[in-house]
Formats: sequence, structure tokens, C-alpha cells
Amino acid sequence: MSSCNSESKPITFETVVAENSYDADVTLIYDKAEGNTELSKTINKAIESAIIMTLNSSENEVDLTTALDNFNTEFVNFTTNFPEADAPKWELFIETERIYQSEDLITMAITTYEYKGGAHGNDKISFLNLEAQTGTVLNQNDLIKNLPEFKDLAETYLKPSLSAEDKDLKMEDLFFGEPFQLPENIGFSEDGLVLLYNVYEIASYNQGYTEFVIPFENAQAYLKRF
Repeated sequence: MSSCNSESKPITFETVVAENSYDADVTLIYDKAEGNTELSKTINKAIESAIIMTLNSSENEVDLTTALDNFNTEFVNFTTNFPEADAPKWELFIETERIYQSEDLITMAITTYEYKGGAHGNDKISFLNLEAQTGTVLNQNDLIKNLPEFKDLAETYLKPSLSAEDKDLKMEDLFFGEPFQLPENIGFSEDGLVLLYNVYEIASYNQGYTEFVIPFENAQAYLKRF
């Protein structure tokens, strides 16, 4: 992996915080590419689209402001139509973090927590991988070659990452009767390739997130362009 250097102009970001006043408890803190170039516009559109995709009710929403407004409106309508429910305030928390940036690649982790009443809210982390020179969104096939062999490598890193009480679990126990599966989220950090399983993607809700890192020197043979 190559890092940003003085010969290239890396994309710079600013932190944007939602300033609108909402009835629900809404927090939005996200990275926005600075400038008004086509590249910054493409990157910002990709970031906003990725954030919207993490929400549970965003099928018809085309921009981030609308998504937040609709969440708040849904809460207001609920409390108006069902005043007897005495529902707790709904919560929506969204935050992005750039966990890796080079002249080739940007990886962002998007943390989302959504609560609309009930025993607990829904939280997830999603990785967004972007080609730094074009803003193109990259999927696993764009990043990794020879997926079957990479899958075998990843399995060897999952086992040591499990806590002591889970050391006797079989893969079928972790993947609901199925053999080892790669997570939806694979991204980059300064330490290597990060693989992260959200709750319910592996084991149970009480297990929480499961995350491990494959060092670059061991993952390099499976990386396509970086």
C-alpha cells in the first residue's frame, strides 16, 4: 500500500455536524471532502449515499437532509397519533471515521445507531472503500483477488480473535449452521486489512461486533490494485 506523499495532493476533509433542531434525538457527524471539484462532489455523494443505506427506512430518500427530516417527522407523527404510548424519545446517531487514506484508497467506517422504542436499538458499522483518484466506490471483488484462498486465510485469523469462552465453538455455531463466511465489511487501516462482522452477522446479539486484522504483508498477495 502506498501512502500520501508530497508529490500528490491528497483529498482533504472537514467534519460536518448536523445543526438542525429536531424533536427526536438526532446526531450526525460526518466527513466531507473539501472543495468544489468534480472529485470532491463524487466523494461526498458516495459518503451520503452510504450513510443513507445504513438507515432502516431510507428506500426513497435521495439526500441526507431528507433522511434526517423523515426520521424526525416519523417520530413526531408517532407521538401525535399515539400519545397514550408515552414512548421514549427516538434516537438516531451517525458518525463517520476515516480509518485509512492513501493516494490510492480511502476507507471510512460509518457507525449508525437507530432507536425507535423497544428493548434496544439497532446499531451497525459499515465500511466504505473509495478509489482516491476518482471517488469510485469499491466492493470486495474490486479489492481482493482469489477470494476462495483469501477466505481460507481469513478463517485462520478469526479463530484467535474469539474470546476465551468461545474457543470451543465450531464455525457452524458462529455462522448459524453454515461454514465460515467472509463479513460484509472489509476495509483498510494502518495496521492491515480489517474484517468486521456486525451483530447478528455472526453468533448472537450478545456477542457484539467481531473484528480482526490481517497484516498487509500477509494480505498483499490477495490485493488487486493497491
